[in-house]
Amino acid sequence: MRTLIRNGLVVSPQGTQAMDVLVDGETIAALYEPGPQVDQLATSVDRVIDAAGKYVVPGGIDAHTHMELPFGGTFASDTFETGTRAAAWGGTTTIIDFAVQKYGERVQDGLAAWHAKADGNCFIDYGFHQIIGGVDDDSLKAMDELVDEGITSFKLFMAYPGVFYSDDGQILRAMQQARNNGSTIMMHAENGIAIDVLVSQALARGDTAPINHGLTRPWETEEEATHRAIMLARMTGAPLYIVHMSAKQAVNTLQQARDEGLNVFGETCPQYLYLSLEENLGAPGFEGAKWVCSTPLRSREEGHQDELWRYLRTNDLSIVSTDHCPFCMKEQKELGVGDFSKIPNGIGSVEHRMDLIYQGVADGKLSVQRWVELCSTTPARMFGLYPQKGVIAPGSDADIVVYDPNGHTSIGYEKTHHMNMDHSAWEGYEIDGHVDVVMSRGEVLVDDEGFHGSKGRGRYLKRGLSQYLI
Repeated sequence: MRTLIRNGLVVSPQGTQAMDVLVDGETIAALYEPGPQVDQLATSVDRVIDAAGKYVVPGGIDAHTHMELPFGGTFASDTFETGTRAAAWGGTTTIIDFAVQKYGERVQDGLAAWHAKADGNCFIDYGFHQIIGGVDDDSLKAMDELVDEGITSFKLFMAYPGVFYSDDGQILRAMQQARNNGSTIMMHAENGIAIDVLVSQALARGDTAPINHGLTRPWETEEEATHRAIMLARMTGAPLYIVHMSAKQAVNTLQQARDEGLNVFGETCPQYLYLSLEENLGAPGFEGAKWVCSTPLRSREEGHQDELWRYLRTNDLSIVSTDHCPFCMKEQKELGVGDFSKIPNGIGSVEHRMDLIYQGVADGKLSVQRWVELCSTTPARMFGLYPQKGVIAPGSDADIVVYDPNGHTSIGYEKTHHMNMDHSAWEGYEIDGHVDVVMSRGEVLVDDEGFHGSKGRGRYLKRGLSQYLI
């Protein structure tokens, strides 16, 4: 199958140019300047897609998802089947999910369990990071083995004592291992020991509403852990990637380290750019449970959201992922009625990330080139997928989105919603743009006629090392 995408504006981090894109099979074969030679080519291909007035961008890469994650006595409600289908609807053509090693388990067994969940069930291509839930001699050795298997990033937690928590000595050892094998340490940076004390004190006072999830995880617990993680990375020389950053003070600490030339990187998520402690977590009754996630939503009065947008512009925040970890209100979020600490932590966003960050372009907060860089190109480079993914260039996978800046998308549970949830965290959001066509390895998954993908067509991606390391 040969497809020609005509009359569009091809966007990369370097610029925007009117180019026609030839797809041959699963890869991009060539880019042409519009002209008579392309008119002739159009008569010989199998399919022509007219992208006049639209952007042609590399498919989105969501580098932080949690499909079927066990958490708080339940499981994230999206399977790899439902989650990757929803991702495709929203212009994301690759996810990197987190395989889980719990304390006392073998790392390899945790990875095998995630392959069993994902293999044969995904609509789009996928890779894995590995959560290390128990740092010991065996798991450190496994880190070396997994690098050879294409898993080149390992996540540790400074939060959740008794579940995933690693102390400073364990983190130090894992970072030393990463420095030696070239992998990247990903860090959930919150002071979990202090948070647990604040949570128990709030419950003792009878403060049980969802807003207390945010109040007991103040920005100081994120900034302190961020600083500590950076100091450990400085000591060991390990690359550090801090996930789901929400507090402007924590990102300021990251910025200072980056200005000193350290290999430290930060990620944020749409919820921290748009949602807030007061308006969402503080919604009447139990409604705020919809937006319980960790790190928590921050105060709009304190200006965190505007500062995060600024840090995206300055590249002190390098990537926007979703931390997609959806839970239904019924029978899942409602586990925390009367006790906010029992609300499963997570928001569903994998379907809406490309649109939500494009709205930043429409609002003048980002350039269209920076949108592509944050949502596709940098994730590919950061996690060893470039140039197979993240760019429209000859030889790259034909993961392509035709995006209409003059279109419109209304987000809501009964509007653009394909995630396996009984509500939308983005109910009522209006986007000045629209995903028109989504291609994954040359196959059209989404167009104006609907969804055409098939379960199991997604392939596992064996990743290389990050391209940002020195």
